[in-house]
Amino acid sequence: MAVDSVWDYQFRIIMLGDSTVGKSCLLKRYADGVFLESTNQTVGVDFYVHFVEMEPNLRVKLQFWDTAGQERFRSVTRSYYRNAAGGVLMFDLTNRVSFENIRIWHQEVVDTVKPHRPVFVLVGNKSDLEAERKVGQKEAEKLAVSLEAKYIETSAKSSQNVEAAFQMLTLGIYEALRSGVMRPTPQWDGVKSKLPPLVQPEVPAQEKRRKCFC
Repeated sequence: MAVDSVWDYQFRIIMLGDSTVGKSCLLKRYADGVFLESTNQTVGVDFYVHFVEMEPNLRVKLQFWDTAGQERFRSVTRSYYRNAAGGVLMFDLTNRVSFENIRIWHQEVVDTVKPHRPVFVLVGNKSDLEAERKVGQKEAEKLAVSLEAKYIETSAKSSQNVEAAFQMLTLGIYEALRSGVMRPTPQWDGVKSKLPPLVQPEVPAQEKRRKCFC
């Protein structure tokens, strides 16, 4: 059996943020376990795949779309937003402008992805450069709350919180599925499922209300 066929769910995740904040480096660290001191700037969109096991015998294929941060590629990258189940909103902790632009990235996706609302995680990258920090943790946490996202600080260089950031987002998408907030449909590629409808995870109505992300 081909490795790519061994999954129960497929989640499409889009990487968002200004150029040079470290999106490609973070993905490379997570997917391949390596850190590249220098990478070529993404042109349009690059793709990565990683597999995780959410529960025993429940395998999820994560399909990442790594978008270019430069304005000249925005018309290309916007076309990928509508099929995103999750979004990594990333800024550089040493670059205040990249932090201030997060709301713009978030709004672009929210305006495009309808009726589904992606699950977001806000990531402050380059935490290893503490002496050069321009954005405080509490300020970033406040922004995350306003965007209905969770916040985490990472370093692609030291690998600090890299796996935790993607686990946080994957779990958020999975919980949105379990609660019924997000559902796989033939018309939407954000989430694909190989599970028969009768085997889809179900939760009591009371728990659905308690876990609602809306």
